[in-house]
Amino acid sequence: MFNFRMRNCAVILGALAISLISLSPVWAIEDDFGACQKVDSKYFTIYYSPQLDPASLAQQLNIQPADEFLARGSINRDNPGSTEFAAMLDTLFLRVCSILDMPLYSFQGNLKICQDQEQLNRIYNSLFERNLENQKSFYVSSLNTIYICAPNMSREVLGHEIGHAIISRYFVVQPPIKAAEVLAGYVEYQLRKQ
Repeated sequence: MFNFRMRNCAVILGALAISLISLSPVWAIEDDFGACQKVDSKYFTIYYSPQLDPASLAQQLNIQPADEFLARGSINRDNPGSTEFAAMLDTLFLRVCSILDMPLYSFQGNLKICQDQEQLNRIYNSLFERNLENQKSFYVSSLNTIYICAPNMSREVLGHEIGHAIISRYFVVQPPIKAAEVLAGYVEYQLRKQ
C-alpha cells in the first residue's frame, strides 16, 4: 500500500515538473534585449543596447534642478554615465508620483530602451501581433515594463509612460483605459509646462 502511494506521488510530481518546464514564462518573451547593458536604479531596472551611451541618454532626459526640488529628490551629478542616468530616472519617477499625487515608494519596474523606432516596432508586434502606429513608447502592465526608443527619449514622453506604470500599480481595480490615458497626458502636460 505504501509503495503504491509513493509511486503515484512520484508519477504526479514527474508530470507536474514536465508541465512546468514546458510552460513559457512571461519573462522569457523575446524582445531583442538578450545582449544588452543593465543598470539598476532605486525604482527601475534599466536595459539598453550596448551601442547607446548612458551619458547622452541622461542629457536627453534633461532633468533640471527644479525637477529635483519638486520631486524632493536629488541627483548625484558627480557620477557620470549610467549612475547619473539612473538617478535622473528616479527623480523623474518621484516627480510623476508627485504630479499624480500617487506615492509608490516600493515600486520596482523595468525600462527597456530600444536603439531605434524599428526595434520598438518589432517588440510591439511581437507582444501584441499588431503594428505600433505612431507611438513613441508604450507600457506593458503585465510585464511592468516601459519600452521607449532612444531618439524619442525625453522627460515628457518617459514621464507619460511612468504615469501609466504608477497608475497600473497604484489602483487595486484598474481605471478605464481612457481615464488612465487622461492622467498620463496630464503628467506629460505638467512636465512640458515647466
